Order: sequence, then structure tokens, then C-alpha cells
Amino acid sequence: MSMSIFEVIITIITLFTLFGVVWALKEISELKKEIAEKKTVSPNTLQLQLQAYERLSVLSERIAIQNVLTRIPNSGLSSREMQHALIDNIKTEYDYNVSQQIYIQPEIWKAVDNLKEQNIYIINQLASTLPGNASAMDLSKQIVDFLINNPNFSLHKIVHEAINMEAKKLM
Repeated sequence: MSMSIFEVIITIITLFTLFGVVWALKEISELKKEIAEKKTVSPNTLQLQLQAYERLSVLSERIAIQNVLTRIPNSGLSSREMQHALIDNIKTEYDYNVSQQIYIQPEIWKAVDNLKEQNIYIINQLASTLPGNASAMDLSKQIVDFLINNPNFSLHKIVHEAINMEAKKLM
């Protein structure tokens, strides 16, 4: 039984095709395994992520304007001094927690960043409406009136809920 050249070529092509399919299936299997391993979050990583969301939840509460306002004593300060104290407090809280962004979803960090920026903007805008000789009490009253008259203006509640939802996804 002798094989013709045509049959030998067909056999070789079939073998190469078979080896190619086996190799491709093996590569796909290994790739799926790598992807599954990367998706699997270690308990330590999960703990770090949950701690980061916990810290950002505290941060969102601490930089909420009404909470910053209650932490800064306003007796004897001018409105400008109060403005700077409020903004410095927000920035300090934010800077203290900036490293948490590596553990969380980028959208959540952007929301926290937007909350900080919005609160600074509100304080600056309200302070700019006061006369130069206004007191810290005048600025505090201006801020409280704004918050009472615009309860849905602040991102605080939205950001806080987003942080909580992301943390619950990990649990």
C-alpha cells in the first residue's frame, strides 16, 4: 500500500490543522484561566477595597458643608478667615484620603472629587456675596440659609449613596 504524493500532502495538512486546533484550544483554555485568576479577588484585596469605601464614606460625611461648618469655631473670625478655614478643612480631609483612590472604582473617586470641588465652589460663591467687613457668623448664616433653601443642590447624599452601593457590591 503505497500512498500517493497527494494523499501524503493531505495527511500532512490534516495533521497540521489538527495540531493547530489543539494548540488554539489549549491557548484559549489558558487565557480563560488567566482571566479567571485575575477576576478572583484575594481576601486581602477585598478587605482593602471595603476599607477604602468605608474611609470614603466617612470622608463624604466630613466634607459635607453642614458638617464642616459645625467643626470650625467662628467666634472672632471674619468671613474671609472663615471661608479659608472651611476650604482648608475640606482640602485637608480630602488630601488625607487621596490614597484610597487606588482601591476603588474611578467613577466613585471622581464623584468624591466633584463633591469636594462643589463644596469649595459653594463656599467661595456665598463668601463673595458678603461685604468685606462681614463676620464668620454672617458667612455661616449665609451657608445655612443656602443649604436650607436648596436641599437638593449638594452632591453629598448622591456621592454617599454611590459609595455605599459600590461597597455592597463587594460584600
